[in-house]
Amino acid sequence: MRAPQFWSGGGGVLPLLLSPISAVYAGATARRMARPGWQAPIPVICIGNATAGGAGKTTVALDIGRRLADHGVPPHFLLRGYGGNLKGPLLVNAGQHDSRAVGDEALLLAAEHPTIVSADRAAGAQLGIANGARAIIMDDGLQNPGLAKDLSLLVIDGTSGFGNGRVIPAGPLREPVAAAAARCQAAILVGEDECGALAQLPRDLPVLRARLSQGPEAAMLSGQSVFAFCGIGNPRKFFTSLQESGAILAGRQSYADHYPYDSGDLRELLAEAEALRAIPVTTRKDFVRIPQAFRSRITVVNVKLEWESPAQIEALLEPLLARVPETVG
Repeated sequence: MRAPQFWSGGGGVLPLLLSPISAVYAGATARRMARPGWQAPIPVICIGNATAGGAGKTTVALDIGRRLADHGVPPHFLLRGYGGNLKGPLLVNAGQHDSRAVGDEALLLAAEHPTIVSADRAAGAQLGIANGARAIIMDDGLQNPGLAKDLSLLVIDGTSGFGNGRVIPAGPLREPVAAAAARCQAAILVGEDECGALAQLPRDLPVLRARLSQGPEAAMLSGQSVFAFCGIGNPRKFFTSLQESGAILAGRQSYADHYPYDSGDLRELLAEAEALRAIPVTTRKDFVRIPQAFRSRITVVNVKLEWESPAQIEALLEPLLARVPETVG
């Protein structure tokens, strides 16, 4: 589904009318989060956010996975597998599972490190430990109490912030910002703070700054006419980044986040790109949801995270690295 327009701000009287339901939703989340979770014998790092939809969590998770591996700690990723129909716990197998089974994010993560999909996060962590994990990186799960976290990071998309600042359904928040921030050791701002999100955080919460940079594919598209399409949390960010890289945006098409492309969609998209005499371009996250028969005709632009101060994220990881057990009995 697409987020309602009023979640971004404004909306007249509708957010006010929905506020009583939001209060019930927030109260239910608070009661759920008051329950203690299972404490794993290995470090658990949660990459979460306060809003529904994308904020860059998977990109942050991939970066931290690489950092742990560089320190000799083999991590496992753990996530619910949003968009997939399997509940787990299961170890993702790219040769066996597609995005309809485990979701697009699970496939992106599994390309780098073992990845577990599990609605029951504690059961997923236990499967990871049995499979040799020495650290668990949760992609999302800040509002899931099933597994105790040793380090929780609040990811904020600078272009959308916390929306209108209201809780679902009156706004995009899964819980009040203060409640989410209280369970985190730091926040990560991805991009510039265009919406004043940082002003809503506790003053004593450390803020790490980062930005998304495009892979070498973007430079190859400089001066080229492209037809861009995506189904991600913030399509505008993708389209803008292509233009900033020098691509000529002849056309664009956006879909709801995690949109499940079918053959009909791809035939229409490719026909439009051909009519515009433009190169069809999408994101890596979208690419794994495209039917296999069409993938060779689509150009993918990858992204990676660039920290303003890499030493800050390393400092947060350092205490956890010291606690990684050599074996788990």
